[in-house]
Amino acid sequence: MTKKVSLSELNQLSEADFVKLLGGIFEHSPWVAEGAASARPYNSVAELHAAMVKQIEGAGEQAQLKLIRAHPELAGKAAVRGELTDESTSEQAGAGLDQCSPQEYARLTELNEAYNKKFGFPFILAVKGYDRAGIIQQFERRLQLSVEDEKRESLQQIYKIGGFRLNDLVTTA
Repeated sequence: MTKKVSLSELNQLSEADFVKLLGGIFEHSPWVAEGAASARPYNSVAELHAAMVKQIEGAGEQAQLKLIRAHPELAGKAAVRGELTDESTSEQAGAGLDQCSPQEYARLTELNEAYNKKFGFPFILAVKGYDRAGIIQQFERRLQLSVEDEKRESLQQIYKIGGFRLNDLVTTA
């Protein structure tokens, strides 16, 4: 990611620069930052995050599904081909997904296929704090959920990821 920016600097950016800087917080979805730009100034990173989440919550099911589908599979083909965003690459590596054994990779491939077949979108998990075994456990648990429950869970995970990314990028100093 880019160097840290202060909240006061962020509040003073042009709308275009604000969107350019925060457009990747929610995977390939700069519309979230566009919607949050007009509510400035923000007094905290939490307030900014809440405004961005509000954009997603108010966007409707089609936009939410598009956002969910913009995320890569965990340890999926895009990761193998090196096609992930810098943020996703870093997050997946932090959870050790770049060091899967052949058995773990095979299991994750099976789980990705089963999950996509059942839900029609990729499995999303804010992987910070998880290891490979924990990720596989979450995959297996969430495969048991209904489509509606899993859509909601996916959005909650996206919100967590966005919060982590904002906290990595924006400082209140």
